Amino acid sequence: MSDAPVTADAEALDGLSRPQRAVLLVSVLVVALCGIIYELIIATVSSYLLGDSVLQFSVTIGLFMFAMGVGSYLTRHLRRRLVQRFVAVEIVIALIGGVSSVLLFVVFPHHVWYRPVMYGLIIVVGTLVGLEIPILTRLLTDTGGLRRSIADVLALDYFGALVGALAFPLLLLPFLGLFRASFCIGLLNGLVALVNVYAFAAFLGRKRVWFGGAIGVIATLVVSVLGASSVMAWAEGQLYTDRIVHHEQSAYQRIVVTVNESTGRHRLFIDGHLQFAELDEYRYHEALVLPVLSIPGPRRRVLILGGGDGLAAREALRFEDVERIDLVDIDPAITKLCSTFPAIRELNEGALDDPRVTIHHTDAFAFLRDGEDRFDRVIIDLPDPHNEALSKLYSVEFYRLLRRRMAHGGYFATQSGSPWLTRETYWSVGATIRAADMDTVGYNITVPTFGVWGYQLAAATGPVPDSFDIPEESTRFLTSELMERALHFGKDAGPLPGTVNSIFEPTLYVTYLKEVNR
Repeated sequence: MSDAPVTADAEALDGLSRPQRAVLLVSVLVVALCGIIYELIIATVSSYLLGDSVLQFSVTIGLFMFAMGVGSYLTRHLRRRLVQRFVAVEIVIALIGGVSSVLLFVVFPHHVWYRPVMYGLIIVVGTLVGLEIPILTRLLTDTGGLRRSIADVLALDYFGALVGALAFPLLLLPFLGLFRASFCIGLLNGLVALVNVYAFAAFLGRKRVWFGGAIGVIATLVVSVLGASSVMAWAEGQLYTDRIVHHEQSAYQRIVVTVNESTGRHRLFIDGHLQFAELDEYRYHEALVLPVLSIPGPRRRVLILGGGDGLAAREALRFEDVERIDLVDIDPAITKLCSTFPAIRELNEGALDDPRVTIHHTDAFAFLRDGEDRFDRVIIDLPDPHNEALSKLYSVEFYRLLRRRMAHGGYFATQSGSPWLTRETYWSVGATIRAADMDTVGYNITVPTFGVWGYQLAAATGPVPDSFDIPEESTRFLTSELMERALHFGKDAGPLPGTVNSIFEPTLYVTYLKEVNR
């Protein structure tokens, strides 16, 4: 078989064998699967790094679809060498799509470059994906007729997109992580190129070059998959000032633990957001837990929503009359890490293994909705409402469900963000609690790592007390006197009317993102 350049156009494929046609049809399925997953990878990385997942997914999907349209339009100018062009597209998309997640992590510390690189990747990958299906359709049409080919291609295209959309959240992300997932999907495109080079060698000029290109990109991605842990550690290390000592992608979120080489103190991050710093976490957790538990009255049953690190449970267990703590955290990876990682287990004093603590791995909203048990005190230690999913857990509907699960005369406390940095968000949480027919009072302290930090204390029935008997013998920070001062706010952090947040009108996360990004 000659290696001389071939000048025949698409019609030269007339009379392909059934195996060759099968190769083209399988290629349709695979490229459709890969295309949707590249879209999801870019949107997921951007949601992780920038927050506001609704915006990131909307922008990515919209821009990707536009770019696909551009790619499809460009195929009208392709009249010759369609097999070569398809193989070239697969090799290029395998390389660019395969390294897309790493590239985004690398440029993120240089914030001014992130969005241009993100949009550029979406446009380039989307345009290449847009080229694939029209080329394959034309190749199949020349050998199988227009009606049959369009039906086959569209059916496989839609089916491949479904498989990709389901495989990414259920298999690829939890079991491979973002980096390995993108490398593996790029590898699929590379294999498509290699199989097509082999199947259509007779129609390719300089076939050794095409074989070499396909094998080269496959080899690069195989090495990347095998070395993904090192690549991940290096790329993720660009986001953190301290050394990473643990990282994992759970079914729900990205979990990272860092340690400061000088002080030996640890920090826990979830999806890039700091959850606690060993330096001063006790300030945050004492202020969250002790005021609500120090109010006179029954506190036999305690509910903690969030708090999978066990630090809120540690503070609640200091009260001898607490008989049972139900801790609800959706992610078993967090509770496993915080009950086994030596530094964190030492911090929480083994609270997650205490026989009084029962852990429920479920959604907090679902837990409140589906159960009947009532609780004397409730502690809400959830992340800030930086996306629409978390915003639901700060909604009036959520607080109404919570009130239904509280015992008569019960109280709850929730962290509510910074009344200085996210002032409108903070007071909107209070307004939303009041809209659920509960009295509430706000208070604030200083946590050096976070700055000025605020909480809401609410009563299921009756008013919230304005004096507290903090058990100072067991505290490192909080006192009764300090708690009384915490009820007062500076002029630049004081009350605002606030907006009631609802599942049906989720305004809180929009407000939050506007405030943290200003």
